[in-house]
Amino acid sequence: MNYSEKLIEEQEAICLENTIDSFFSNFQVGRLLNVAGIRKMRGASPLKVFAAIFRLPFEGKNFYRGIVEQDGLGFGKDAAYALLRNPRHNWRQLMLGLAVKTAAVFFLLTDEEREKVLIFDSSTYDRSRSKKVELLAWIFDHTVGKSLRGFSLLTLGWSDGFSFLPLDFVLGSSANKKSRIQEAEKPIDKRTCGHRRRLEAVCKATDLLETMIKRVLAAGIDADYVLMDSWFSFPAVIATLSRHCPVICMLKNMPQVFYKYEGRWYTLGGLYALLKKRPGRARILAAVNVETKQGQQARIVFVRHRHKRDWLAVLSTRVDLPDEEIIRIYGKRWDIEVCFKMLKQHLRLEKEAQLRDYDGLVGHVTVVMTRYMFLSFRQRLHSDHRTAGSLFHACCEEVRDLTMLEAMQRLMTLVIDKIRSTGELAEDVISKMIDAMMGAMAEIMETIRRSHNKKFGIAES
Repeated sequence: MNYSEKLIEEQEAICLENTIDSFFSNFQVGRLLNVAGIRKMRGASPLKVFAAIFRLPFEGKNFYRGIVEQDGLGFGKDAAYALLRNPRHNWRQLMLGLAVKTAAVFFLLTDEEREKVLIFDSSTYDRSRSKKVELLAWIFDHTVGKSLRGFSLLTLGWSDGFSFLPLDFVLGSSANKKSRIQEAEKPIDKRTCGHRRRLEAVCKATDLLETMIKRVLAAGIDADYVLMDSWFSFPAVIATLSRHCPVICMLKNMPQVFYKYEGRWYTLGGLYALLKKRPGRARILAAVNVETKQGQQARIVFVRHRHKRDWLAVLSTRVDLPDEEIIRIYGKRWDIEVCFKMLKQHLRLEKEAQLRDYDGLVGHVTVVMTRYMFLSFRQRLHSDHRTAGSLFHACCEEVRDLTMLEAMQRLMTLVIDKIRSTGELAEDVISKMIDAMMGAMAEIMETIRRSHNKKFGIAES
């Protein structure tokens, strides 16, 4: 590695550290940790330990290399494990608190007419190589069509069509005792968050949805619809959730589920066979207003399956919505699939820390979810033109300045290296050139600063 490459690498590391520090500072992560009961008992501060774990994938390190083997952190692996494993730590409150603060920024960047949605979905948390993890269970993975050892990660997220934020999750075991490989091992105070998490883990996913919805709405999250896949779209669940927010979901053709149309009850397949189809290669084949056994009024839109000679059905509890709008809004559910892929492939959800303690697993999943919030925030700032105003400077002024300075430094370094490589100029001449370029750079930065202050009406100090 030559000098310029080493310098660029060092600058990138500094830029990353400053970017993360800026995010933690602007969103008051230290205060959120304290409110969640994650406080200093002895040794290093919780914020310091949390930040070190948070940075691992961005530094290209796993838990062992970044924490266990790392010198100079000011704490050891025991402090990191103690942070994650404490059953009294309210990780849910931390995650939701950070999500609310981040969403508040996104609200300012989102048109009031644009739909904001809550999305439910579940993904497998694979621990196939483990045998003695607390509450480990056999979980059916519908993507591969077989059961594996692990957990079901039930996640509730928010999207405005531009950005996605995970809000809450339940790391589920199995409600069927026969499917659980390990039970809860250690005795635990029933007043703790850890105890409540363990009770959730052995509940049916559909029994947890309403509680999760109520929790995020009470926290201040604004949403126009709830989106769900067909795995949750039972009429009773739809009726329950629609009391809090209109529901749009995919339906499965289940023989035990009926819908009322013109005074008679039909299965989903029977209803489709009854309806007159639109001619030609229309994307929407048919649509009809129905009623469920819970008395819920709904509209079902039948759509041509893109890859099979078959159809798909999407239900909306808003019967006044146009059919095209129902399909368009449901398409936003894809954001949570992207989130799961990022969590597993790039943010090391399943691979970073091989913890056996259930509290430790919950703590680590929370850290991974906060990493996604950070990336979502960064992506929004760099892709949304509206962040060029005062909001941008309020949230990441340090990051923007550093990025500009970094670019100029890189350019200067490359130029100097090129001059040195020719061997045509003496070192003292090159030194004078560096001094002149540094002076010019300072003048340019000062000019930019003054121009920015004048534009946004910031008084000179």
